[in-house]
Amino acid sequence: MTVNLIMAREPLPAPDRPSVFLAGPTPDKSAPVPSWRPDASALCEALWAGPEPLTVLSPESRNGQRADRYEDQVDWETEARAVATGIAFWIPRDLTVLPGFTTNVEFGLDVATGKAVLGCPPNCPNPERNRYLIYVAERHGVPVRDTLADTVLAALHIVAARQAVG
Repeated sequence: MTVNLIMAREPLPAPDRPSVFLAGPTPDKSAPVPSWRPDASALCEALWAGPEPLTVLSPESRNGQRADRYEDQVDWETEARAVATGIAFWIPRDLTVLPGFTTNVEFGLDVATGKAVLGCPPNCPNPERNRYLIYVAERHGVPVRDTLADTVLAALHIVAARQAVG
């Protein structure tokens, strides 16, 4: 099945198209570490079984081209999460290079939408910093997973279920 990748500030798909937003900490140029999003996108491609193409929405910039204005990035991410059929939050918390502070706020905004899945690997550098998010997710009935593959799969199940309802 075809997967289309839309990256930061690129035109968004129609709201009725199946899509998943890859939410979580983004590597910073000042402390470069490999991004987890290419693996998540590959998992989407491997696991998506829906009848229509899936759009993967990544808040990372194509070719590393950052937004001229911070507000443009924030606005795009906010609209992309609103349009997305599902949201896969992957938080490999590392306070040194992937703190995910913005992700905390985004999860709080999206926890009650019925679109979110929370992925928190127990072997990340600072798993204790995900404890509150896990508690909030469980209170709201948000699926909690501990591997990237299981997080993506749960998000794709949400996308498929929401598409079936229409």
